[in-house]
Amino acid sequence: MNGIVVGIDLGGTRLRAGAAPADSSVPVAGNVTFLADRPAPLRLSELGAALDAMLVGAAPLGRVRGMAIAVPGLVAGTICTWVPNLPYLDGVDLAGITAHVVAVGNDAQFALLAEATEGAAFERADAVLLAIGTGIGSAVLSGGRILRGSHGAAASFGWACADVADPGNDRHGWLERHAAGPVLDAAGAAMTPPVDGRGLVAAAVAGDAGAQATIDRVGTTLGTALAGAVALLDPGLVIISGGLADAVDTLAPSLRAALLRQLPTHLRDVEVVSGALGPSAGLAGALAAARRGENWWEVGG
Repeated sequence: MNGIVVGIDLGGTRLRAGAAPADSSVPVAGNVTFLADRPAPLRLSELGAALDAMLVGAAPLGRVRGMAIAVPGLVAGTICTWVPNLPYLDGVDLAGITAHVVAVGNDAQFALLAEATEGAAFERADAVLLAIGTGIGSAVLSGGRILRGSHGAAASFGWACADVADPGNDRHGWLERHAAGPVLDAAGAAMTPPVDGRGLVAAAVAGDAGAQATIDRVGTTLGTALAGAVALLDPGLVIISGGLADAVDTLAPSLRAALLRQLPTHLRDVEVVSGALGPSAGLAGALAAARRGENWWEVGG
């Protein structure tokens, strides 16, 4: 197919956009023309103007055959149902903003689509992806399909809980509160000199015992909760994406020890790897979805 597709990775703080050939035989990776990397729009009118600007910027590259948008929340078809960091999107049908929109999806689900078509889960039919950053996004590939659930909320793994006494929280799940980026940031802020989460990981790699203890605690928490997902789904592959992807080697010993402790022997060979596409996975997935249209979740494998 001649022409191009446009992908939008709309996060809670940034909007990234790119274009790629509409021909699905051409890999997305290495063939993206970047159109924007800017602060996320704060209101719907700003988003509409930004999308129009993307289309104008993409016009010299060829006829736009479709646009897909990744959002940090829940989606039903092309309608946003719950986007906590961008609440102005709640209830909005993004296909009504521009006729070019052919697919809208949760950002973790789009990231898994990218990893399944060109990345760490290529030619796999089953996998779990955890996108760990400020929160924990997640997605499941099962039998060659990305699961969406009855509310578009399948695999909301940040809400997994391994503490029966936890009182709960309306906005942040137990696992997010114990194993996402802010936990590392808080521990890093208490160091001398203070560092962020990346600095904490670097300190652990350099041999700092306190930093390593925090990493081990997060890895154990993730592994303990993850064992339940592995036991339920038997994915064979777990992909760590997002801000903690670079820390997989540091996390791996404690994470894998918790998995081995909680899983039966026939599931202990599950692989745990970093995402192959790094921070561009959401955008690559949006471009892949724009090529596929409304049935973007049918991956195959």
